[in-house]
Amino acid sequence: MDDKVSVGKISVSSDSVSTLNSEDFVLVSRLGDETPSSTNNGSDDEKTGLKVISEEGVSFKIVGNGSEQQLQRELEDVLMDPSVADIGLRSEKGMDGVCGGDRGPLATTSSPVPPGSDPLSAQPPKLEMVLPVQTAQESELNERSYRADESSSDGSPGSPILDEDSVVFSQLTYLGCASVNAPRSELEALRMMSILRGQCQLPLDVTLSVPGVSEGTVRLLDPNASTEIANYPIYKILFCVRGHDGTPESDCFAFTESHYNAEIFRIHVFRCQIQEAVSRILYSFATAFRRSAKKTVLSCQQPAPHTPDTDLFTFTVSLEIREDDGKGTFSAVAKDKDKQSFKLRAGMDKKIFIYILQTSNKELAIERCFGLLLSPGKNVKNSDMHLLDLESMGKSSDGKSYIITGSWNPNTPQFQPVNEETPKDKFMYVTTAVDLVITEVEEPVRFLLETRVRVCSPNDRLFWPFSKRNYTETFYLKLRQMERKERKNPASDTLYEVVSLESETEREKRKTTASPDIMPTGTGTTAPSPPEDDEEEDNDEPLLSGSGDVSKECAEKILETWGDLLTKWHMNLSVRPRQLPALVRSGIPEALRGEVWQLLAGCHNNDHQVEEYRTLITKESPQDSAITRDINRTFPAHDYFKDTGGDGQDSLYKICKAYSVYDEEIGYCQGQSFLAAVLLLHMPEEQAFSVLVKIMFDYGLRDLFKQNFEDLHCKFFQLERLMQEYIPDLYNHFLNVGLEAHMYASQWFLTLFTAKFPLYMVFHIIDLLLCEGISVIFNVALALLKTSKDDLIQTDFEGALKFFRVPVPKRYRSEENAKKLMELACSIKISQKKLKKFEKEYHTLREQQEQQEPPIERYERENRRLQEANMRLEQENDDLAHELVGSKIALRKDLDNAEEKADALNKELLLTKQKLVDSEDEKRRLEEESAQLKEMCRRELDKSESEIKKNGSIIGEYKQICTQLSERLEKQQTANRGELEKIRSKVGGCEKCRSLFNKEGRVRAAATTSAGGAETDEEKEDLKNQLREMELELAQTKLQLVEAECKIQDLEHHLGLAFNEVQAAKKTWFNRTLSSIKTVTGTKETT
Repeated sequence: MDDKVSVGKISVSSDSVSTLNSEDFVLVSRLGDETPSSTNNGSDDEKTGLKVISEEGVSFKIVGNGSEQQLQRELEDVLMDPSVADIGLRSEKGMDGVCGGDRGPLATTSSPVPPGSDPLSAQPPKLEMVLPVQTAQESELNERSYRADESSSDGSPGSPILDEDSVVFSQLTYLGCASVNAPRSELEALRMMSILRGQCQLPLDVTLSVPGVSEGTVRLLDPNASTEIANYPIYKILFCVRGHDGTPESDCFAFTESHYNAEIFRIHVFRCQIQEAVSRILYSFATAFRRSAKKTVLSCQQPAPHTPDTDLFTFTVSLEIREDDGKGTFSAVAKDKDKQSFKLRAGMDKKIFIYILQTSNKELAIERCFGLLLSPGKNVKNSDMHLLDLESMGKSSDGKSYIITGSWNPNTPQFQPVNEETPKDKFMYVTTAVDLVITEVEEPVRFLLETRVRVCSPNDRLFWPFSKRNYTETFYLKLRQMERKERKNPASDTLYEVVSLESETEREKRKTTASPDIMPTGTGTTAPSPPEDDEEEDNDEPLLSGSGDVSKECAEKILETWGDLLTKWHMNLSVRPRQLPALVRSGIPEALRGEVWQLLAGCHNNDHQVEEYRTLITKESPQDSAITRDINRTFPAHDYFKDTGGDGQDSLYKICKAYSVYDEEIGYCQGQSFLAAVLLLHMPEEQAFSVLVKIMFDYGLRDLFKQNFEDLHCKFFQLERLMQEYIPDLYNHFLNVGLEAHMYASQWFLTLFTAKFPLYMVFHIIDLLLCEGISVIFNVALALLKTSKDDLIQTDFEGALKFFRVPVPKRYRSEENAKKLMELACSIKISQKKLKKFEKEYHTLREQQEQQEPPIERYERENRRLQEANMRLEQENDDLAHELVGSKIALRKDLDNAEEKADALNKELLLTKQKLVDSEDEKRRLEEESAQLKEMCRRELDKSESEIKKNGSIIGEYKQICTQLSERLEKQQTANRGELEKIRSKVGGCEKCRSLFNKEGRVRAAATTSAGGAETDEEKEDLKNQLREMELELAQTKLQLVEAECKIQDLEHHLGLAFNEVQAAKKTWFNRTLSSIKTVTGTKETT
């Protein structure tokens, strides 16, 4: 990059800062052809045509009304306004780093390069420090790491000349540099920072000088010799980032810069001995990115810069009010069409949502919220504020902002003024305050918001707008760092005290009402809400596309009328209802526009096109870069499209890309994105694409881009003839000043008024266009010219162009003015017969013009046209030849693939046949095994049956033996009892024995006499022996009985086991296998 580029808006955070370079707009080729057109020979046609230069260099010439330079300048000014680019290229808030410029990274390997040497010559194997190392004195530890350098130089011959307003940072260590592939990637920058910090073995103490303006230069100084080591102009610095807190790199920062005409990108890494200085350094880089030399001229009138003991923290505080919608949820309330006041309904429970986002300086943590207050009115005293019930406080899903929620019951007496309906044209103020305890800040901080509200009836039917707007205010919190001895509690974590708190509104008010020398002396209070973008003061800045809100509120009667009409229309979609044109002229209700537009365009049954759209978005577009560039410039004032990478821009990109692939002849043309954006605001992207295709093809919009814009110039001629008939005095004035229709009406036809005018008016024009055709553009153009006739007659050439560009669109920000304009447009009667007549006149004049041309010039022009056609045909031929070669290659590949597939199928067939043979062999083997198993099963069954019979006979024999033993035992017992009775009777009959035995048969222990003792001893012994024998026999009998019972039990046990074995044998896997084999073989035999 040899030349400086203009520095655009930047995104400043505590982690990273980057530049955004403004970008020039380019007219894009309709065909996306890369073949350059033939050069102009310098004929007069060059003065009467427009050469549209595409991004690839192809040009198309428009011959006809006006000069080439004027029409080209008008198209560039209208379709691609720089103010749109500035807004469209805004960086996303909250992102850690935003890329700048158009320089693409070169794919190089990471290698360290010294600041002053050629990076291509350095090829060390690893990242290491390669700067020359000089011995540096040890700096004092209590010295601060930054100081303001208000003097340019100490006058020594070797000292470098520092930039004016530069800030010098000391106690820094240079860790090295390396080449990077993605110079705007924070992840790669942090990775290189970590590598260089870990591998740096020879760090170098340096002093860094950061300029205060974007035209300055960052200088790397030797702290000992005060000599310059290296310098980097600000316009070459692409990205600046610091290490994340809690990591070893938290005390490091780095910046990337383009080297050697942006062919190489390098990153330089530094470490601060005092960690807190990192935030200050990034803030200085952000200031340098943001400020230009023009602003520094006014620096003497601005307050002095913050001294090192103070710092400025910026907060964005947003207020959102939600109401009970009667469905168990709370929905965000709408704003009036003028976007000044919230529209509330009386008696409805409400919730207050406060969003707090810190946008600059190091992050301050909010410890808690100890009060959410609200009061009717403005400039309210603290004692008049009423505390709301605090429901929750936490961080958002992205972790960047705090969300505080409170409930508001409007039926309480203190809120009675905001619970009563306000007159139609009146409003009132509501003041909301949130009290916060911020870590590291000694005293609490209060953010005060004053907003306008209107209260309507609870029965009013509200249609919510497409995008809801919160009330947002920016606050500047100025803090002073406190010494430990100044703190109330030296052991606490508080580091700052509040110097002042000022809102953006209060700051602007102070600048306009107070002297510049007067500075605020205390904590400020918030002023009334600033005007929104449609209340901006009249100035020379054109109105941004996408400006203005369109309310979905509509009278109940109108909705009923449209509801009846749509019901009838849906019964027969092929025929439009009679009363439809009259209703469309009054404007379609915003809530119904999406449905009605699709019905008017005939897209009610477009399933095939929806499927085609989903296929088209997957294809590559030759105009992808132009589409991507224009997306950021489309409707930058609308919330849905302003966020880079948001849902709106993503859908818009896909629609434009799909159409460029769908319509290969026209492709993407600048201005299509505005029309696509209007459709996206009312329907999903698939339906929006279908309606866009209908407008381009069926309504004839694409014809304006064909044949070198010939039809567009015909439209210009028709408009001038209509002006001559309807507004002759203005037509004559334009002739006198040399103003032609193409100079101001180009975007009216090419974008259908969508590029510059407020949305309310744009939507109404699309209503009429879809209902009555593209000729409606003439009605609106004549109405615009009629209403502005008095002002235009008083202007000269330049004044008229400026009037069309700035005041005309701003005049219709008011809904009332837009309605009057559309009523006037609808009242103008322009017949199609008259337009056809003017078209014939135009073609007649074109033929006469061609005939009056000198033959040589006519032949040259015809030759150029034929050459262009020839080149186009040659290009088409080349494309067809390329396609043919590609088709042949593809067919050859398909044939090879088919042959390979046939070979594979043949191999698979052979394998299948072999498997079939193996299967048949297996089948025969299984059949033989089945027969063997059958025979084995039969033998086993016979054996089992014989065993069962044998077991049965054994059991019968056991039962018979047991029966015999039982009978024998009973007989023995009976015989024993009989013998025992006989013995007792004999003993009872013997007198001698009677005396020896008692009645039970036991021996009586009687004293024996010496005389009879000898005679009875022998008898006693005999009896005792008999008794013993009888007892022994009895015991044996009992033993035999027990043994018999045991045998019986054993036999019964064996019987049970045998029975179980027989049952189990019937259920074994063997039997199941046999059964399956029997079934299979039986089936095969039947087949």
